Amino acid sequence: MKRSKTVIALLLTLVMFAGLLGGCGKKIDIDQFSQPAATEAPAAAAPAAEAPAAEAAAAKELTYAPGTTLRMATGYNSTKTGLSLDAEVAGEGITLADGVTYHAGDLKPTWVEVEKRLNIKFEDKYQGNTATNEFDYWKERMGDVDMVSGTAAKLTEYGEQGVVVNIGEYLDMMPNFKAYLESNPIVRLSITGNTNTGAIYFSPYFDGVNDIERMPLMRTDMVQKLLDGEGEFTADKCNDTAAPVYEPYMPTSGKIEIDVVTPDGTAVETIAKDYDAAGNIVAKMNEAGSIDGVTAVNMLREYIDKAYNGYYGTERSNLFIGQNAAWDADELVALLRCVVANPQTLNGTDSIQGLFSREDNNNQRRVDVMRFAGHLFGIRGLESRQDYLYFDVDGSLKDARQNPDTYKALERMTAMGKEGLISVNFMNNADGKTAQYLENDSGFMHYDYNQTQTLLNDPSQGKLQDGEKYMAVMVPVARWMDGTEGGRYMRFTESWRSVKVDGWGISAAGVKGNDDKLYAALKIIDYAYSPEGMILMSYGPDAFIKTNPDGSYVTFMFNGQEMPEIADATRAELWEKASGNYTNYARQYLGSTLSFAKSQAFEFQCTTDVGREGAGYISNAIALGTIKHPILAVTDNPWYMSVPTVLPTTKAENDMINTYTQLTPNGRFSQNKDGENLFVNQIVSGYAEEGMGSADASASKVADEWGGKQYLALKTDAWNRLLGYYKTLG
Repeated sequence: MKRSKTVIALLLTLVMFAGLLGGCGKKIDIDQFSQPAATEAPAAAAPAAEAPAAEAAAAKELTYAPGTTLRMATGYNSTKTGLSLDAEVAGEGITLADGVTYHAGDLKPTWVEVEKRLNIKFEDKYQGNTATNEFDYWKERMGDVDMVSGTAAKLTEYGEQGVVVNIGEYLDMMPNFKAYLESNPIVRLSITGNTNTGAIYFSPYFDGVNDIERMPLMRTDMVQKLLDGEGEFTADKCNDTAAPVYEPYMPTSGKIEIDVVTPDGTAVETIAKDYDAAGNIVAKMNEAGSIDGVTAVNMLREYIDKAYNGYYGTERSNLFIGQNAAWDADELVALLRCVVANPQTLNGTDSIQGLFSREDNNNQRRVDVMRFAGHLFGIRGLESRQDYLYFDVDGSLKDARQNPDTYKALERMTAMGKEGLISVNFMNNADGKTAQYLENDSGFMHYDYNQTQTLLNDPSQGKLQDGEKYMAVMVPVARWMDGTEGGRYMRFTESWRSVKVDGWGISAAGVKGNDDKLYAALKIIDYAYSPEGMILMSYGPDAFIKTNPDGSYVTFMFNGQEMPEIADATRAELWEKASGNYTNYARQYLGSTLSFAKSQAFEFQCTTDVGREGAGYISNAIALGTIKHPILAVTDNPWYMSVPTVLPTTKAENDMINTYTQLTPNGRFSQNKDGENLFVNQIVSGYAEEGMGSADASASKVADEWGGKQYLALKTDAWNRLLGYYKTLG
């Protein structure tokens, strides 16, 4: 079968949802798309070189014995998401959309296809752990595996010790991977493990790139019920709001101007928040004390009319859910007060949860509430690509854990919790899942991934009823200290896709003295960055892709380019076996998207109409500049620069960093599933940690007692070396 081709840059451009068209398209032609994406820095022109001799060229090819076996300790984060089918997934045998029946222990279709295309055999050694734990399992027995999953930091650390192969030494033998790095130098910067040698110790994983990642999501129908319409809001029954604890974050007087996208999504206009005319809604509610839900709603309605001079008309809900939304933290708190005080109107019961996490007893999901706090209150570093690091306006590296303003923002979240605006299950670390909240009409909003969470809108799921709508909404307005005098009131998201923190490395002991194994492992990485390989690693084999009679792919327009459509049988199977969750389907059944570069084009095809609507609003705002974000390049204003996923610390530096145990990934600020996060603890319990009774004391304890100053100095030294190396790339 012919395979249509596309370019690497095509798979990694900014997701833009407007103007997407379906249907049969031309064959994808790699030559048609040979330039880097517009959002990426162009590759520097390479000097002309003489054609190498045939012998020299042959020496640089990745040749290995046909059927070379690789022992693969690689996967995503569980036994279900490895190279082979898990017994729970396969059962007594499972027939997939390619017509093949697979059994537990069989390689998944993507890896069967890799075996065929590259003539490599795989022995699956994966233990089904997270990247951190998988690497820790094998690090003392690396001779037993050839490729291994790990975090970028660990693979780099052990690469510097000679435990992991430096694939940077073999770039001349890896034309696809090398071309990708040359076209995307900021990626090279993020994966460089040693600035003296240019060493690279892992193959990067991209879950999309140069695109927003997490978004606020709301039950938009509830907002409309409360805020829209002529006259006053009325209800037969409501609850009282809690005694106020949260204090205003936004101004209480004066005016500020905010740029918004016009309602039709085509342009930008400036609107004002007029506090002189309306006051601050939180201040007004606080002055009134505990009030009934009807009074709260009418106060918020009146505030919106006055503060925005009638801009939103009778569709006041658009302040929060429209293309031209301009909401901020105080307005959200006022809305949450209205929501939790009016369950009878919203769900016909006596209680409803305001802000919640996907799984309220899973630390990996609970930290999303902490991340959201950064967006609400203008705090950098809470959704960093590495630890909690960010750049200040002077180019210095900062750590959110050592910033008193971080803890002050979390004080505000604690106040919200005390008012009952954050879910009971979150505050009690009890079981509570998004689906349960939404299907029972018992939850209002959370902060998460759009595609997976808006699947509940699909009629086939039977979770949301007619007229109910769970949708991504605009990120909030906050005051961000970007170097503008006094800070800038704007929308900014730190949730920006770049190199992920996990990757795959090659075991030096596993391939030692065996060039067949080494070259086969390198070939997998190189092939994954070829046009065909990138499609395979996102879509799975051709049997899962829709084709024309001549064997070429049926395509649709994505980001202005042609990308393959999934086969009808694939689409049906995805809903049948994974309830429309593309990521779960791809990882658990196809074996794709386990590493390397994941195209958003497949995921987009599985996003509900509601999911596309909300994400489309956000995409328009990003394109028109009303949502700012980190830049994957060295920028004139360093505050806007994305922190590299890995900084090239030396072994000695890593040994020192690892002594600061409270700051390690498994320490007090862990984002792992079974970990503990002090920021989350503060949201729940306030200043409960000994010696951390205030914002200043908390920041000082991290800096002075937990090794924060030394940690930051070591990371800064590594960054300065990396910046110097970057400048040599031209």
